[in-house]
Amino acid sequence: METLTLTNQMIEVLALIGLAVLLFVVEWVRVDVVGIMMMVFTPLLGLVTPQEALSGLSSNAVVSIIAVMIIGAGLDRTGLVGLAVKPVLKLAGSRGRRVVVFVSATVAVISSILQNIGAAALFLPAVQRISRARLIPISRLLMPIGFAAILGGTLTLVGSSPLILLNDLIAPFELRPFGLFSVTPVGLCLVTAGILYFVVLGSRVLPQGSVPRAAALCRLHPLGGEHFEFRVRPELPQPLTAEIMARRYGAHLVGLNKVHHGEKLLAPDERSILYPGDEAVVVATPASLERLALDFNLEVKPRLETFSEDLSPQQWGSVEAVVAPRSELAGRTLGQVHFVSKFQLNPVAIFRGDTPSEVRLEEMKLQEGDSLIMEGPWQRFRILAEKGWLVFCTPVREEPPATGKAAWAALWLALSLTMILVFKVQLGISLLTGALGMLVTRVIRVEEAYQAVDWRTVFLLAGLLPLGMATLKTGTAAWVAQEVLGLAGPLSPLPLLALVGVLSTVFTLVVSNVGAVVLLVPIAVQLALQADADPRLAALAVGLATSNSFILPTHQVNALYMGPGRYHARDFIKAGLPLSVIFLVVMLAALYLLY
Repeated sequence: METLTLTNQMIEVLALIGLAVLLFVVEWVRVDVVGIMMMVFTPLLGLVTPQEALSGLSSNAVVSIIAVMIIGAGLDRTGLVGLAVKPVLKLAGSRGRRVVVFVSATVAVISSILQNIGAAALFLPAVQRISRARLIPISRLLMPIGFAAILGGTLTLVGSSPLILLNDLIAPFELRPFGLFSVTPVGLCLVTAGILYFVVLGSRVLPQGSVPRAAALCRLHPLGGEHFEFRVRPELPQPLTAEIMARRYGAHLVGLNKVHHGEKLLAPDERSILYPGDEAVVVATPASLERLALDFNLEVKPRLETFSEDLSPQQWGSVEAVVAPRSELAGRTLGQVHFVSKFQLNPVAIFRGDTPSEVRLEEMKLQEGDSLIMEGPWQRFRILAEKGWLVFCTPVREEPPATGKAAWAALWLALSLTMILVFKVQLGISLLTGALGMLVTRVIRVEEAYQAVDWRTVFLLAGLLPLGMATLKTGTAAWVAQEVLGLAGPLSPLPLLALVGVLSTVFTLVVSNVGAVVLLVPIAVQLALQADADPRLAALAVGLATSNSFILPTHQVNALYMGPGRYHARDFIKAGLPLSVIFLVVMLAALYLLY
């Protein structure tokens, strides 16, 4: 093999990899921002072309993730996810460990025939439902189940992209190809070890989550006041704003119909100004409303008229929620996250302890444990609940499933899977077909589809792909492999497999698993031939070890679950590092004993 020398471009790539890993660990910026940084820096340094840097946004992996999130939301919307969860819940009971065992095993089996990101994304709504139904912190479920999806990819030769490529990569060496179930014995050992790891050590390595701590903070402060609708008369004696009503009268504006502009707002800004002819609805006590109406010559209506349908109990409600531990809201204001415009909900009061604040709520810096009293449409509360920023102390009315569309949802899912497994259509195109079908047949609305996509995951992966491309294109990966293997010297078969496994694990954290297997299989085969070891076994070790992706949120499944699970990069390091060691030990033992 040709000897490679370290170049300036290789040094730049290694520096970018170090920067990315550092930012993942210290979390000075969000992980998706790290991805965007890599997308910008790699072309600016000339490591990839601008077209290659942006190609991640249209890559098969990223498109597949977007499509499968939409499909998963459609299945959840029609109640099919609930049907799938019922037998699992029945077997699992209410204990967190049993839930982890049964759901992880189910996801692993599905992941053996479906790409692991597909299995993980399709089960995300189900896991969220289990978390809510059993009051188990979502952070204690998603990581074990996500890792099981990755491990499930080792059960068959079609379970992950590296294993799919394996026979093509060893063909030039005229080695006997692997069968569909050649890897199954090792895969079963790995899946079993992964599930047992979390059963035994889960309480120590997983983040504690927010449900137990936040539930203790729920004190259910009174939601005093009623809804009153009024019209601003032409003879308005002085300017009237939402802030004046809240500050002086304790009346909170939750709806505003700007008659002259033909605009109806259900989440008006605190700085909203009311003009003659406008209609509004407020939350207030009768006494405070009487003073407000008298001072501003308002025409109070005997009942809700303009807003009667909007504020019906089926559509509208009042909720109290607590800022969750480690929430993205902690240390920020509602204005900074554009809370009102993003969620179209009305903050009525913020309690810190027993002390309420009722004015300028968008300027108040929130702390963990603060209670927010809010009003708004149930649909918007459900969207907020999925964010995981708040723990709801009062229940959010569940949207009834669109059971009439369940057959359509099942049809489009079946079509996508058939295209993948039978007709071998590219994963992204197959899943986009299913997502498009659900939109066309109105299984899910376009707005709901956009909300279902975790855009942080999308930009994290899209940004890391050009970094992996630069690592391969500049020869950095090959140089690192050359130097590591050169330092190791001549090796007997078992140490050789161990070195190949460690090298594959490291590479798959910073390079795509496909890139890692393409690079390392030829090297591993050559080394095995030189060491008089089994080259097929060395190639298989590479194909399996590229699924050992637990230490950083760079794997697609880890990136997908990072947001919903409210994980930090250090959580993956804490839980993933021991599992990575266990993976290597179990893999080597299984290869040595079974092959």
